[in-house]
Amino acid sequence: MVLNNQHGAFIVPELEVTGRKQGVLEGLSFAVKDVFAIAGHSSSAGNPDWLRSHEPSAAHAAAVLKLLEAGASLRGAAHTDELMYSLGGENYHYGTPLNPRGPGRIPGGSSSGSAVAVASGEADFALGTDTGGSIRVPSSYCGVYGFRPTHGAVEMDGVIPLAPGFDTVGWIADNPELLLRIGKVLLCKEQLPLHQNSDRMSKLYIPADGWALAEPASSVFLKQDLPRLQAGADETLETIVSAEGLKTWMDVFRELQGTEIWATHGAWIEQEQPVFGPDIAARFTWAATIAGEDHSRSMSLRQEITARLRDLLGEDGCLVIPTVPGPAPLRGGDLQQLELNRSGAMMLCCIAGLAGLPQITLPVHGPGGLPLGLSVIGGYGQDLRLLSWVRQNWN
Repeated sequence: MVLNNQHGAFIVPELEVTGRKQGVLEGLSFAVKDVFAIAGHSSSAGNPDWLRSHEPSAAHAAAVLKLLEAGASLRGAAHTDELMYSLGGENYHYGTPLNPRGPGRIPGGSSSGSAVAVASGEADFALGTDTGGSIRVPSSYCGVYGFRPTHGAVEMDGVIPLAPGFDTVGWIADNPELLLRIGKVLLCKEQLPLHQNSDRMSKLYIPADGWALAEPASSVFLKQDLPRLQAGADETLETIVSAEGLKTWMDVFRELQGTEIWATHGAWIEQEQPVFGPDIAARFTWAATIAGEDHSRSMSLRQEITARLRDLLGEDGCLVIPTVPGPAPLRGGDLQQLELNRSGAMMLCCIAGLAGLPQITLPVHGPGGLPLGLSVIGGYGQDLRLLSWVRQNWN
């Protein structure tokens, strides 16, 4: 059955693979961001030159195979921003999926189609990737639940990379119960600590520097939902998460990510000379300029940040922050304004990204009924604990 694709979520709506009968996810459908290998399918990674220069996949990506074996059926390859190097969802070549819960607003990226597929009801859940916020941002903008796991906790085999030291396979759904069910299928248990299932957190941290980035009107709505999470923790503590400032953290993230991006895709870009949209082209040009520089200082600071955050949260602590500063920006907006929105989102998203921590974004109704996202960051490897705790307390 071909999807109607009325919101433009899919680049290949006719792509279908039926899941195994009697699996734990039988009866559910899922979309995949067009960066996951599907046997016989050529992934575009959001760019026609990538599609032209790559052969169809010989086998399914590891995460896709796990979902199929668990009984879920694949229905459609979803749009992505070019080579996953954006948080906006506006694709120069393939257009922009419509945000079903924010009319006239961008859907967010780079897992734009995945979020729209879930928000529009055309898929029960969707796979995406998250390097710098590509699950969390579109989930917030489209008013759905999104989960970025601990780095390395879900296999990346068969997924087009962006920056391997930060890349994760994440998923999007319209309720926390389903997020947990998917996590029990996808998460590599041997890479995660035991005794994770718990409906309480010992400490819930509210970082003032993270909340300072929220737009004032949005902050009011987000704080109204904080008691729902505080009720599931033993104590709530205010803190400052970044002694250096989140702008410094974002700069470290961008530098290290950009270095990895050019190492991953620079040779292909130089060989194929692909056509990129202006914003994507500018980012790759910048990434090329920092290739080969000494990044030891930023690498050292990342190690310090990682140690600090993992020590702070332990096994049963969590940080609660706005996912992004406010609602989705308007489509076709000024590039300078969009870049400001991107920077604010990255300052919030880099917290989990630098330390490789799991993060879930929860939908909140904001000003004018527009979606907002409230995020919870858990301890390293505490993915199932975090998913279980949210399911119990976000009601």
